[in-house]
Amino acid sequence: MDYEQEQKIVSDSKEYVSQNLALSHIDDNELREKIDNIVNQRIGSLYCSLNQRASMVEQVYSSIRGFGLLDTIISDDSITEVMINGPDNIFIEQNGRLTKLNKRFESTEKLEDIIQRIVGLAGREVNQANPICDTRLPDGSRVNVVLPPIALCGPTITIRKFSKTPMTIEKLISYGSITQEIADKLEVLVKSKYNIFISGGTGSGKTTFLNALSNYIPKDERVITIEDSAELQITGIENLVSLETRNANTSGIGQITIRDLIKSSLRMRPERIVVGEVRGGEALDMLQAMNTGHDGSLSTGHANSTHDMLSRLETMVLQGAAGLPLDAIRQQIASAVDIIIHLSRLRDKSRKTMEITEVVGYENGQIQLNPLYVFEEDEKSTLTKVSGKLKRTKNPMKNTLKLQLSGMNIEI
Repeated sequence: MDYEQEQKIVSDSKEYVSQNLALSHIDDNELREKIDNIVNQRIGSLYCSLNQRASMVEQVYSSIRGFGLLDTIISDDSITEVMINGPDNIFIEQNGRLTKLNKRFESTEKLEDIIQRIVGLAGREVNQANPICDTRLPDGSRVNVVLPPIALCGPTITIRKFSKTPMTIEKLISYGSITQEIADKLEVLVKSKYNIFISGGTGSGKTTFLNALSNYIPKDERVITIEDSAELQITGIENLVSLETRNANTSGIGQITIRDLIKSSLRMRPERIVVGEVRGGEALDMLQAMNTGHDGSLSTGHANSTHDMLSRLETMVLQGAAGLPLDAIRQQIASAVDIIIHLSRLRDKSRKTMEITEVVGYENGQIQLNPLYVFEEDEKSTLTKVSGKLKRTKNPMKNTLKLQLSGMNIEI
């Protein structure tokens, strides 16, 4: 059976189900059973593999109770990202590479129905008056939606898939992102309450790394996580509060920003504040929290290098407090951030930890950095495959006070 025949059976079955079944009175299992029978009747004597038959049943079922074609795409665990540019253009990221799928949505209206279903599940709104929305799927996958007239090519959805199993340091070691020795050092830094910032470009694995690192937080501490759309999977901590932002409603009221959540979290007696991503004026609140006794805070930010991250932090602080002198901002950053871990996505699409740098203070108008580990390529590297590892520099670690206060007698 070719693709056209398959889609004809799917379309006919959908039409029959919507016209002849009392959908509001049928539970999910009964509906799936009835769809199975309807699809089998329409296949008749045509040759059809078991996988194709199951796919058709799933397509009909998910168009009624799920997300239609999207269900079959996101159920594939090898797909890490889905990009939908209107009903006809669907792209996926698989094993670090982008490919276009030979599939399409029935119509723009059908795609918009699915978008409303996704957004509604998380209690959010998206419409012509408010055409941009960040939300999540029930499994936690991050979703960004942009509707026409802002999106000229039609309704646009970008989905960053959510791993079903929490990321651990052990997995990062197995992927070659870091070594066991460095993992042990990072564990000491987290437990000693160093303020750690993870920087990197889009898709470099910042949230994944933050998730792995956050599992080093001692289990008896009170942790507040703050995110645009909840993604972090921190396990084993009982005293955990997860906060999520909220968009304004159609009347333009009710918005809760990351700034609001950081300010509120300071009244919740946190021992650690974990901010999923800093991208605006909330950087000032985050730095002030780090500087007012909330050590051990973790966060991420977009940047192409460690130096770029510092420049971006300055710009973000200015967004929140335009009148602050640059000297004061740099002093805030230098005293708040202890360690910057920079990640990158390399030419072979692999994600690597490129640098672990200590922020050692403010001198002569500049924030001083002390690189501890730097990624170096070895002789096995080629144009298509990157080989190398993080190597310890000769620079001794300077800010060892927190190590001493926590009783950690170890060299980083």
